[in-house]
Amino acid sequence: MNILYAPWREEYTASTQGPKEQETTGPEDCVFCIRFSQTNDDENFILARYQYNCIMLNRYPYNPGHLLIIPFEHKGNLEDFSIEVQKELIQLVTQSTAILKKELKAQGVNIGMNLGKAAGAGIPAHLHTHVLPRWHGDTNFLPTLAETKQVSSDLGKLYREISPKFKDLSIY
Repeated sequence: MNILYAPWREEYTASTQGPKEQETTGPEDCVFCIRFSQTNDDENFILARYQYNCIMLNRYPYNPGHLLIIPFEHKGNLEDFSIEVQKELIQLVTQSTAILKKELKAQGVNIGMNLGKAAGAGIPAHLHTHVLPRWHGDTNFLPTLAETKQVSSDLGKLYREISPKFKDLSIY
């Protein structure tokens, strides 16, 4: 396997693999909880905060516009959240999908949760939903042959372009 030198990912890997096991990381060590406690939403790419959840751009996206919808409560199991949190989460997933299709001209969208470390969750102690825009031809030979994924977008620019669309979502 070839190695892609990516020092900008060090902050992410260090923040998700501290002295505690990933599945039992508490809020004090959780990269999401730490960002929620800060007020610099533009630096953290938090598009909007709602009553129970927030929407942010994934710092390490698979594609431009890769969103994370994350409850504020530090819990890893979907069934541990109240029905109000769950309802708001699915409404945000639905409306985010529509925004990505309209604003980024996404031709499709992958939506998913990895529940638990065994399911592939990078941060299993804090539930989060991926909303991933897709386009015809957005994959190529690099992931297959070189095990490398190229993402050619500026997160800051993308944040500035789409964040206004998330400010006034109607949650029922």
